[in-house]
Amino acid sequence: MKRIVILLSGRGSNMEAIVRACAVEGWPAQVSAVISNRADAAGLEFARSHGIDTVVVDHKTFATRDAFDAELARRIDAFAPDALVLAGFMRILGEAFVQRYEGRMVNVHPSLLPAFTGLHTHRRAIEGGCKLAGATVHFVTPQLDHGPIIAQAVVPVLPDDTEAALSARVLEREHVLYPLAVGWLVRACFGSTTASSRNWEASRSCCSSATSRETQKRLAAMLIVNARIVVLNTNESSDCVSASRRIGRFVIATSAVCEATAIVNEKYRKSP
Repeated sequence: MKRIVILLSGRGSNMEAIVRACAVEGWPAQVSAVISNRADAAGLEFARSHGIDTVVVDHKTFATRDAFDAELARRIDAFAPDALVLAGFMRILGEAFVQRYEGRMVNVHPSLLPAFTGLHTHRRAIEGGCKLAGATVHFVTPQLDHGPIIAQAVVPVLPDDTEAALSARVLEREHVLYPLAVGWLVRACFGSTTASSRNWEASRSCCSSATSRETQKRLAAMLIVNARIVVLNTNESSDCVSASRRIGRFVIATSAVCEATAIVNEKYRKSP
């Protein structure tokens, strides 16, 4: 049985989705601990109610980031995790910390990376006139939001969208995409080599269903896979290729989706 440790700073809705998927789908793993930098993080209560160990490492009690990172790593290592999952953990982690968990730390970001790294992604997508937005699951590297992409899901940006409305629609996709990606990683990296066609159909469904039927028809000629997860293009960076070798055919998404999305967003960009 492999061990998953989840880091969060708030309500932890993605953590909840992962915990439930792990139990329902019978992953060869368990969520061993949920760790937060905030004692009042709502996600901690959910974890406790499900018998999961919880830990608080309050960043405000440390004089430096390095000191906080060192204590956080010490508390994480006590659970000997095979996978470290960031689920709304609102702290930038230092390079030494990231390298310590290289290849086993993942994050979900609320945009179609490489577009819109950092904060306020939904506002920037709307202001930029994008017609498509979404979420990305990726490996964590020292450069913020630039790690090898594992999976992406796409949603349409509607004409009357607000930042809150788009955020809610993307988050709904995250709750499907993130457990799917973590489940693949657990099975692929940590023992089972089975990949059923049902898993791949689920990956296609979770993303393509995010776009309306009308949008799919209108963009089908342009989008290579129209918001579906695709096999990793090995022309990606060496980091991506290295990651693909680690987890084989379970590494998915990126260049085709990103390039096609960029084409669509450019073509349908609002006039100044």
